[in-house]
Amino acid sequence: MMNNKIKVIENGNVCSPKGFTSGSIFSGIKSPGQDKKDIGIIFSEIPCISAGTFTQNSIVSPSVSWTRNIINSGNVQAIVANSGCANTAVGIQGLKDAEEMANITSKKLNININSVAVASTGIIGVELPMALMRKYIPKIELSSNGGKGFANSILTTDKRTKEIAFSIKIHNKEVKVGGVAKGSGMIHPNMATMLSFITTDADIDKIALQEIIKSAVKKSFNQISVDGDQSTNDTVLIIANGLANNNKLKDLSSEETKLFSDAVQKVCTFLAKEIARDGEGNNRLIETEIVGAKTTKDALLASRYVVSSNLVKTAVYGRDPNWGRIIGAVGASQIDLNESKIDIFVNDIQIVAEGVAISYNHQSIVIAMGEEVIRFKINLNIGDKSAKAWGSELTEEYVIFNSAYTT
Repeated sequence: MMNNKIKVIENGNVCSPKGFTSGSIFSGIKSPGQDKKDIGIIFSEIPCISAGTFTQNSIVSPSVSWTRNIINSGNVQAIVANSGCANTAVGIQGLKDAEEMANITSKKLNININSVAVASTGIIGVELPMALMRKYIPKIELSSNGGKGFANSILTTDKRTKEIAFSIKIHNKEVKVGGVAKGSGMIHPNMATMLSFITTDADIDKIALQEIIKSAVKKSFNQISVDGDQSTNDTVLIIANGLANNNKLKDLSSEETKLFSDAVQKVCTFLAKEIARDGEGNNRLIETEIVGAKTTKDALLASRYVVSSNLVKTAVYGRDPNWGRIIGAVGASQIDLNESKIDIFVNDIQIVAEGVAISYNHQSIVIAMGEEVIRFKINLNIGDKSAKAWGSELTEEYVIFNSAYTT
C-alpha cells in the first residue's frame, strides 16, 4: 500500500539525512576503470544507535564477525567498506585485518575503534590487501556530496549503483532515511551477496530500530533470488544519529513509529528490487505476488519458491508461458493450498482459473513476457494474506560470466 506521507528525495542517498558524510577512493583492489572506487566510508558527526542483520551462511566473513560484535556492544559512528575482496576463508588473519581496517579508519576520523563497522565484498579466499588499506583509507575525503561515490565503491559485478532516500514528518520534524546497496550475483533468499547501509537522522530506541530493520529485511532482501547461491558476507546495517530532534521513537504501535517503519521498508524494498533487477546477465525483473494465502509466512515462502525456480527463470528468459512450472514451484513450497482454487495471472492476463488452464491468446502472453518487469500473480483463494518476492531470468550470459569469474 502506498503511503503518501513518505516523500522521495530527488537524487537521495546515504548523505541525505542530517549529519552524514561519505567518501570513497580507488586503491587498486579491483581492476582499474572509469570512475571506479573500491574503498568507501560513511560517517556520522555523532555516534549512532545501530542495528543490523547478517548472513545465515555457516561460513562467515571475519568482516561480518567484527561488525556483528560492534553492533551488539556499542554505537556505530562510521562504516568502512571495500569491494574486490571478501575477506572470507582466510583463517585468523581475516579478523586481524578487519580489526586493523577499523583501526585505520578510527584514527583517520578520530573516533573509537569500537564505533567502526567493517564490510567486505568480492572474491572468497583472498586476504585483504592491507598495504593498500593503510595507504588509501587515510586519503579518503568525506563530504555531504560523497554518497554517489560510496555507492560506486561497494560494487562488484553490478552494472549500476543502487541508492534512494525518503523524507517523512514526525512530531513536526523532518526525518530522512537514506539507503545504498550492492549485489547482482550469488543472490538467494536469506539475503544475498549484498551489502546495504541505511542512514537516518531519526531519534529512535535501539530495540525498536532492531525490530524495524528485522521486519524490513524479511519482506525485502530475504525475498530476492538471482541464482540460488547464498553468500558469506551479507550485511544490512541501519544507523540513526537522532539529529532530526523528533521525540524519541519507542513504541512500535505508535503512528509515528509505524510511519518511520514504513519509510525503512520502502528503502529496503526499492534496494532489494534493484538488486534482483541487476542480476548478472539479466535485463528483466520477475515479481511474484502470492495472494489469498492462509498465512503471511505461507505467502512469503511460496513467492520465494517461484522466483527461485530455475525452470521459472529459464521460462521467463525464453518468454515461454509454461504455467506448470509456476504452479509446480508453489506446490514445492509445501504450504497449505487447494489446487482446484488456484488462479494465475501473467502481467494481469489470466491463464489459469481454479487450477486448470483457460483459453488465452498465446502470443499476447509471449509479448507480455518481453516487458522489463514480468509479474506473476498467484491467488490461492483460501485466505487473505499476501506477499511478494523478486528474482531475475536465467540467461546464457550468466553462465558464461560465472564460468570464468576469477580468470
